[in-house]
Amino acid sequence: MDLFKANIYLSLFGFFKVPLIWLCRPRLVTLNDEMVEVKIPLRRRTKNHLNSMYFGTLAVGADVAGGFLAMDKAKQRGEKISLAFKGVSAEFLRRPEADVIFTCLDGPLIDNMLDETIATGERINKDVTIVATCPSTDGDTPMATFSLTLSVKVKR
Repeated sequence: MDLFKANIYLSLFGFFKVPLIWLCRPRLVTLNDEMVEVKIPLRRRTKNHLNSMYFGTLAVGADVAGGFLAMDKAKQRGEKISLAFKGVSAEFLRRPEADVIFTCLDGPLIDNMLDETIATGERINKDVTIVATCPSTDGDTPMATFSLTLSVKVKR
């Protein structure tokens, strides 16, 4: 899916299915077979009383980064996939005081998960990693890291 269409899909998905995603206004910056990058702007709606990104917004960004990559890959395969996150672990390292980029580099892992569930029909659970950075102020220094247990199962 090209980036323009993917961003329209993300916006509509947020508006109709998960309004909190829509309120945070995430945008896909990069989407390919290996990775996804999602940007959430630091605005009045997404920041806390310390003028840094609210941890709930950070969780939304991690959710979108891990989930959208899996949804896109399932759609490419033409399969109906049940997708959910069953667990979350996060480490907040620094206060993100600018727009945040959420990066998930687990495309090959997600491919393997989808192949396995399609072949076996079983639910597959594996951890995907998302790193949050503020490139405009801190370069590649991680602000937070997330480990989300992605659960996928083919719908028959």
